Amino acid sequence: MKITGIAIYKKGLPYVGGSYGWGAGNAITTAYASVVVVHTDAGITGCGEFTPCGENYMIAHSEGVEAAARLLAPALMGQDPRQIYALERLMDNTIQGHGYAKAPFDAAFWDILGKASDMPVWMLMGGKLTDGAPMYRVAPQKSIEETTAELDAHRAAGYRQFQIKVGADWAADIERIKATVPLLKTGEKALVDANQGWRVDDAIRVVRATSHLDYILEQPCQTYEECQQVRAKTDLPMKLDECVTDLKMAMRIVHDKGADAACLKISNLGGLSKARRVRDFFVTNRIPVVSEDSWGGEIATAAVSHFAASTPQEFLLNSTDLHNYNTASTGKPGPKTANGKLYASDAPGLGVTPDYDSLGSPVAIYGDVS
Repeated sequence: MKITGIAIYKKGLPYVGGSYGWGAGNAITTAYASVVVVHTDAGITGCGEFTPCGENYMIAHSEGVEAAARLLAPALMGQDPRQIYALERLMDNTIQGHGYAKAPFDAAFWDILGKASDMPVWMLMGGKLTDGAPMYRVAPQKSIEETTAELDAHRAAGYRQFQIKVGADWAADIERIKATVPLLKTGEKALVDANQGWRVDDAIRVVRATSHLDYILEQPCQTYEECQQVRAKTDLPMKLDECVTDLKMAMRIVHDKGADAACLKISNLGGLSKARRVRDFFVTNRIPVVSEDSWGGEIATAAVSHFAASTPQEFLLNSTDLHNYNTASTGKPGPKTANGKLYASDAPGLGVTPDYDSLGSPVAIYGDVS
């Protein structure tokens, strides 16, 4: 089997709630997905998606996939997409870094391998260790009244874990945490996520003022070193997110006992292949993980669902249904969700096909995609 063509699509994904506020004054109304479709001479196609949470998130830009494709596509033509590790090395040798731009290509290769072998990606990644991943739901930066209403609506839909966005104003964030965290019921979890938004001194003020509450503190500051300064000042469990970028960082976190949980954004780690290695290292060292990505539609969520399904249940903190945050589609069908859980498809590959009616015409074509 050989790669004969690659098509790149672009799709705006409006947020279902209008405006999604996060971190230090960031807000998005529409996220922009880049979808990669890889064609082969066997008639099998594979797809992958990268969607940043805003135009410039995690040193990633919404046009990065298109830019990378100009270099990656010529190098990938004629290669066997089933040789995933060989193509991972080829892409890394073609472009140093920019893992987020390679991630949708990597997902497409896994999709093709699954279809060619008649197995779902979760089987190829080691088997189904979680049948129905517990999901969290985000409560963006809104008024306390609006947040309370959103939590009630999400609870009614089956969610039992809630990520409360903070990071814009440390003083107001203290009041937001004090007002929302106590609303949780028995068996529910709260994650308070600053998305790197606070300075160290302000983060310390927040944790000192809210240390009597039960929540997981998520990525309070921009750098790992800053987060460790805050960690030294609080007994709250800490979850790291944006700074979890590769296996070397994971090794440092384990060595330092630098986190109680780690968020694994597939694109931030460079794709499913690299994310799996990082995940397995954390699990070996008994650190729970989150299976997610920066944003996305049905294709990105499909990859997240297979990653979650192949993660040991006792070390999977949660996952998320990214496709249910949007009013537009990248693929079909979307992964099944029910009673606050995300389920990976048992169909071969990722179990999703591009929604061409929604995606429209490709923004770039390489080789033969007929």
